[in-house]
Amino acid sequence: MNRAAPGAPIDPRILEQASDWLEHDRAWARAELLMNKLGGLPPSLAMPSLDRPARNGRRAAVARLAMLAATVPAGWAAWQVAREEGWTADHRTRTGERRDLRLADGTRLTLNTATAIDVRFDAMQRLVHLRAGEILIQTAPDSATVRRPFLVGTGEGRMEALGTRFSVRQDEGSTTVAVFESAVRIEPRGGSPAVLEAGHRVSFTAAGLAAPAPADEAAIAWTRGMLLADRMRMADVVAEVARYRGGIVRCDPAIADLPVSGAFPLADTDRTLGMLAATYPVRAVTRVGGYWVSVVPR
Repeated sequence: MNRAAPGAPIDPRILEQASDWLEHDRAWARAELLMNKLGGLPPSLAMPSLDRPARNGRRAAVARLAMLAATVPAGWAAWQVAREEGWTADHRTRTGERRDLRLADGTRLTLNTATAIDVRFDAMQRLVHLRAGEILIQTAPDSATVRRPFLVGTGEGRMEALGTRFSVRQDEGSTTVAVFESAVRIEPRGGSPAVLEAGHRVSFTAAGLAAPAPADEAAIAWTRGMLLADRMRMADVVAEVARYRGGIVRCDPAIADLPVSGAFPLADTDRTLGMLAATYPVRAVTRVGGYWVSVVPR
């Protein structure tokens, strides 16, 4: 192999080849990082970026990888937001909307405001995964030859219906279950399982269950479009109203513990805020065209 003398000019062809290989090496290093990200993308997003007609030449491949580098992060971010917001769920409701569903086995579901669920029935189980929001479930007997348990999964664990009617609400970092008929077996992800009997509700995290409390039909008055309050804290009433209204609804800490009782319409949050202002020493201050509401002392 001939070696160039020290200080001799380098053949331009060698420089071009070296440049090509350096570009090639850098491109594939980036490609490896991108492939790691693409592993988490659904095929509908990943494949259009990769499944394109082959082109000849290393430079064409590098150009395709550069295009992939530019488009994948945006697609990845959009998919992440869509998944977190429930846009890709099997069934979902908008803020302020309620919806009734009948599943393939005859089970009835009612979805509350801003709710997203996935339904997965197979030969071994009937599973409803609650991504966000709240559902009321009236289970039906399984018609399959092999009995399949009816399960509800959330971020904190799962529940097995023991022939029952119950509600499940997903909040940030916790799940609340209220049982109205029969019982529900609750299995936190990292805690001990427990059976919750009718007439009780409980909140739990992935670590375990809190102490059970009484539950009655007032807890699911939302299925009739109402919020029933019996000496409920003003802050909690306002928080419930916020779930059914687009925008931001805040309660002044000075009136947070004011006890509230009454029946309030959830489909007309302006009316509910007006009822609170007419009955209690508070007022609702609206800004930004009603997008921002503050309930403050009067």
